[in-house]
Formats: sequence, C-alpha cells, structure tokens
Amino acid sequence: MVTFLIAAIKIIVLLGFLILIHELGHFTVAKLCKVKVNEFSIGFGKIIWQKQGKETKYSLRLVPLGGFVSMEGEEQRSNDDRSFSKASIPKRIAIVVAGAFVNIVFAIVVYFILTSTSGTYISNKIDTLTNGYAAQEIGLQSGDEIIELDGNQIKSKKDIDNVLKKSNGEEINIKINRNGEIKEYKTKPTEVKTKVTGIYLDDKCKIVAVEKNSASDRQGIKANDKLIKVNGIEIKEDLNIALEEIGKKGLNTMLLTVKRENEEINIELTPDYIPTYYLGVNLALAPDTFINRCINGMMQTKEFLLSLIDNLKQLFTGNVGVDQMMGPVGISQVVANTNGFRQFIEMMALISLSLGVTNLLPIPALDGGKILILIIEGIRRKPLKEQTEINIQLLGFSILILLSLYVTYNDILRIF
Repeated sequence: MVTFLIAAIKIIVLLGFLILIHELGHFTVAKLCKVKVNEFSIGFGKIIWQKQGKETKYSLRLVPLGGFVSMEGEEQRSNDDRSFSKASIPKRIAIVVAGAFVNIVFAIVVYFILTSTSGTYISNKIDTLTNGYAAQEIGLQSGDEIIELDGNQIKSKKDIDNVLKKSNGEEINIKINRNGEIKEYKTKPTEVKTKVTGIYLDDKCKIVAVEKNSASDRQGIKANDKLIKVNGIEIKEDLNIALEEIGKKGLNTMLLTVKRENEEINIELTPDYIPTYYLGVNLALAPDTFINRCINGMMQTKEFLLSLIDNLKQLFTGNVGVDQMMGPVGISQVVANTNGFRQFIEMMALISLSLGVTNLLPIPALDGGKILILIIEGIRRKPLKEQTEINIQLLGFSILILLSLYVTYNDILRIF
C-alpha cells in the first residue's frame, strides 16, 4: 500500500507540475498580449477547487491528465476587443507556442544542470589501446589526442562513434595531437560483427518491441509475445538466462518458443549479424573542472535533443511502429519505478521535452495544429470559416483519442 501511494504521488507531482508550467506559458503570454483569460484550469472533469480572481477563474479538476487556459474568443469568435480572435496573428502564435516552449526550455535547463553536475566526461585523449585493433596497428599511442576523423572535429567518444558508423568500414583519415605535434594517419576501422535478433525484452522476458525489418520481425515475432524458451531451455522469466542463451556464440540459428495469448509458438530464427566498427581506443576522463562540466552538460543536452528528434523521424518514416509508443499508463509505470530524486528529475525532463516537442507537431487539436491554422490564416489574409476550423479540431481530437486508446491498450498488455 505504501509503495502504491508513493508511486501515485510521484505520478501526480510529475504530471501536475509539467501541465502547470505548460499552461502557465500560455497564460503568461496571453496576459502580456492583453488577451482576456476566462479560466485557468489544471486537470479535466469535475471541479474540486476554484477561486475567482479579478478577471480569471482558477480551478483544479478531478482528472490530472491535462489542463487548459480558456481565452475569450478562442473557441468561438468574440467581438470583445481583448478576445483571442481579435489579437494579431503573431500574438496568437506566440500564445499558442508558449506552453510547449516552456516545457522545452525547462527540460533543457534541468538536463544541463544534471549532466554538468554529474562528474567528468570521457575526453578525446587516448588512455589505452586494444590489442589487434586498427589504432594499435597504425601506431597510435597512449596520450595522443584525436582531434579529427575524416574532417570531423572530435571532442568526445560520441563524435568518434558517429564517424565510424558512417564509414561503413572504409578507410578514414585520422588527425591527432601528440605532445603539440600534429600527425595524420589513414586506416580501415576494425570490424566486429554482432548478433542481433531485433527483439527488446523487459525484466520478465516479455517482448516489448520488435525492430522493423529485423530477423524477428521477418519471422513474425510480435510485441507482447512472451519468450519462454530458447533452444528448448526454459527461461523462467529470468532476463539474464534469456540474454545468455540468445548470445551464445557458434549458433547460426536458434529456436525461440514464445507464448502468444494462450498458445505456445516455436519460431526458428536466424539472427542478423550487424557490423560495428572500432578504432580500438579507450579514452581518458577529462579533468574535473567547472568548464569541462559545462562542456559536458552542453554536449549531453545536445544529444538529448537530437535523440528525441531522431525518434520522431523514425516514427513518421515507419521505422518505429505506433505499437511501440508509450501512453499515460506506460509513462506512469516508468515514473513509478524511478529510484531516487535524480532519476525522477531526469524522467521529468525527458517527459517535459517530449510533451513540448509533440505539442508542436502540426496535428489538429495539438498546439502545432493551431499554429498551422494561424499560418494559413496569415497567408489567406482571412480566417477559415468558424465551423470549418471547429470541424478540423474535432477531427484531430478524435484521431488523438483513438490513438491514445490504442497506445493505452498496448501499455496494459506490456504490463500484464
């Protein structure tokens, strides 16, 4: 019971805070733009607390899964001089953007603080070399500073990994700094082939996602299947046993037994072998200084933003299926399982960034959809018909509701 209460408090605090700052963004910019705000509400449904201000009613509602700022002339056009519909298009866009903007800025600031206070980061200076790999064979030495790979400036291990991934094993140019002397080398990265099945397991061996076009996808393995045997060996919901059996060397094919609903299915799987390229260098930690911590914070924050954008690209290009998305139920489970204050704040930053970016997508019923309608109004130099705009918003809202139900259904299947 205590565990449940703590989990519930975590979820309510996280979602409530992120919704609060999002709606405060809309509210603050609306006030700055002299637009009349009729109600500022956190939550939906039945009102459990309210207070009437000089102009705005402030309320707290029963369902803490959203909120709204109700402005004069927002839903239905009004002749009031301070109505939303009477404001200029730039002002209206600013009001609509403000909520997502606050979420994004909050996430960036929090993530920067977390990463810049988490200790030193890996530098671009070689500490040790791996025997038999490319770096050792061409004569790189401990203490060498890798400054360029194929013309790309190197500041961290991530930069090296990105260049090696793009190289596809072809020869690359390496520029290093050795005691103030610049030296250049050419080499082919060392190729290491890794066995890949394309399935992602939770801690109880349920398949939570299947990578599109992977070996598992081609053989018909599906998300929410439960892995119960590998080559006849019972897994017993032990992730370590599953990974050990799947990763055994010398097996070109394996027999996976999965449980789908109440049926056990045997699937013969030939894993893909994906090449990964390495220089064979182990990099040293950077000196623990304030400047280096700030540099680390900026680099990690940049990667944080790029990873989310990349995930959105994969969703819209079909590389990630809708069934792999996570809704309120899945997010609540992840939040409930956070350990410690730092991990909780990290999750808050991630969800805040996701909320902000997702809200700016040009989909009706989202802030991005409203922005798109305002841009169209600016181009046409006249607004859409009021009923047309309402119909567009209702259509978008209906699509979002259906998507939410589908995602929630998948969240529940993953849990149980």
